[in-house]
Amino acid sequence: MPLRGDASDPAQVDRVLAQARERFGGLDLVVNAASASRRAEGPFGGGPVADATLDGFRGWSTAVAEQGFVMVSRGAAALRDAGGGALIQVVGGSSRRALPGRGSWAAGQFAVRALVHAAAQELRAEGVHVALLVVDATIESPKTAPFTRDAPREALADQADVAAAVVYLAAQSPRGMSHELVLTPAGDRWTP
Repeated sequence: MPLRGDASDPAQVDRVLAQARERFGGLDLVVNAASASRRAEGPFGGGPVADATLDGFRGWSTAVAEQGFVMVSRGAAALRDAGGGALIQVVGGSSRRALPGRGSWAAGQFAVRALVHAAAQELRAEGVHVALLVVDATIESPKTAPFTRDAPREALADQADVAAAVVYLAAQSPRGMSHELVLTPAGDRWTP
């Protein structure tokens, strides 16, 4: 059942989650795989820090952090109100390390990671399992096809593997919860 809403607007997220709960008679899983950015002029990720502008920083980091906050906070509240469940936040490898030229992007991703870690600790006792799924690669999809067509498939994450990781996290029992899982394809460089 497709539901439309702006993942950076708390009221719209609340509305969509309420519609899903009404349609399915409950709510036990919220997954956020959206990552907003308000791209400013310049290269992907904001460019070198010494050359970045405040507007560029806001576009690459603040927009990402705010959208993550909206989904984590509203999703967690909806699951808490529903009596428990799992909230899975999907992020990229920039949530683990900053790369040259992408410091602004990484700052937003780091913020989302911090929010997930805090929510995981705050909501465990209330039956809400909050986890971060780090997909440390570009996900092969129609959206990424224009810039990945020459990349080896082994270097791209598979959408089915990402979905399987979400299922794994969501199905965990309170006796063994993972709060962060990293998925890296064999053909991409893995950095601990």
